[in-house]
Amino acid sequence: MKPYRLLDTAPIPGGGELQLYEGGDRFSIRLSGCQGELMASRAHASEDALGERACQRIAHLIRPRVLIGGLGMGFTLAAALRTLADRPDAEIVVAELVPGVVAWNQGPLGEVAGHPLRDPRVTVREVDVGVVLRESAGVWDAILLDVDNGPSGLTRASNDGLYSAKGLSVCHRALHPEGVFSVWSAAPDAAFTARLGQAGFAVTEQKIHAHGKKGTTHVLWLSTPRTRRGSSAP
Repeated sequence: MKPYRLLDTAPIPGGGELQLYEGGDRFSIRLSGCQGELMASRAHASEDALGERACQRIAHLIRPRVLIGGLGMGFTLAAALRTLADRPDAEIVVAELVPGVVAWNQGPLGEVAGHPLRDPRVTVREVDVGVVLRESAGVWDAILLDVDNGPSGLTRASNDGLYSAKGLSVCHRALHPEGVFSVWSAAPDAAFTARLGQAGFAVTEQKIHAHGKKGTTHVLWLSTPRTRRGSSAP
């Protein structure tokens, strides 16, 4: 197996650096100064599930609108596009904070996920997903978050606000009343599950292996608004 080599680096706005490694047909994204991988091109079953399971719930809608927070290696986006393959009227907006990650997906990572950024239904915004959420009010049929390592993040302390009670209230307000809110995490987080409920969501927690039926277990939360905007919910 060909050893990994550092292919490129990308600064994270606010501090830190992401590193792209290549080892033959394998790719890895890592955070400078931390052990292990943030993402690996050969272990993406949970990212696939994030895109598939959320979009399956809205595939029947007219002009479904999807917001994906975090581009990563493009697997969640690719899965969402596959699930909505029969919906040419779908609109998917990807909010990615790190411009270098977008460039990687337009370049060396593109083929890995099947070049999902080339789909005309996709728009990329190089901005914090929180900015997009705060602009919105009931417009998204699905909101998918794969930001940092989940609620217990590694790369930016400011990501904590996205998963806080206030951040979840913003997500609730941005979601269509019949929509689905899905979050990926590297590990379980009972406190986050509780916050979702307190923010007005009915929550289903699912455990997904990173590599098919084996490998590290990741967590998905699939949630729907239990209460409508303007009610007594937080």
